[in-house]
Amino acid sequence: MFRNLRQDIRSIIERDPAARNAWEVLTCYPGLHAIIAHRWAHWCWTHGLKWLGRFISSLARIVTGIEIHPGARIGRRVFIDHGFGVVVGETAEIGDDCTIYQGVTLGGTSLTQGAKRHPTLERGVIVGAGAKVLGGFTVGEYAKVGSNAVLLKPVPPGATAVGNPAHIVQKHDAHAQRLFAAYGVTPNGDDPMSKALHGLINHAAAQERQIERIIALLKENGLQCGEIEAVGKGDPAHLNKLVD
Repeated sequence: MFRNLRQDIRSIIERDPAARNAWEVLTCYPGLHAIIAHRWAHWCWTHGLKWLGRFISSLARIVTGIEIHPGARIGRRVFIDHGFGVVVGETAEIGDDCTIYQGVTLGGTSLTQGAKRHPTLERGVIVGAGAKVLGGFTVGEYAKVGSNAVLLKPVPPGATAVGNPAHIVQKHDAHAQRLFAAYGVTPNGDDPMSKALHGLINHAAAQERQIERIIALLKENGLQCGEIEAVGKGDPAHLNKLVD
């Protein structure tokens, strides 16, 4: 227990620049307090003391603002940063070295008792503030879920998911996968949907200019091209700003 506690404190200091020393982390970090209380509650839950496990988790929720069901399985060096409003369901599994920010829900969408209803986070997953991960699927190793995302499907290892509903915006190489990214924010993580829309807007604008040149050449050569219905001309710069 004390070996795991030392590892937890060291990992928090590594991931939070505001953490000045081990004593401050031990006494002032509710995420660590919630993890410690969960270990007691989970031991009770797995040894037949289910009411006591629920009671300990309820006390921890009152003190820390973090609700972790005693049936959830949590690995080593898990960091719940700030933590207020975090909810972790009964069948959720959180792997080693994961980071979870405030307002995150690891919830279930099934009402089947005894089924795997809550998500599994593999090693090194980062879940940004306010994200909702709902369902009994797996988020792969070192994947990142952006803040306020609503994730309803699996995420492959090393990928980044954002949006509502969440979609994959980036897959990283082996080195980038293991780099810590606060709140799941990654550099150059452009949304492929916005990229596609920008491409369509620019392509349409280029086609419009090309059509205007063709019509002008036809008229210069005395060819009648008929009356073209007047339509509002789009502003590509304005449309691109709307997409951004």
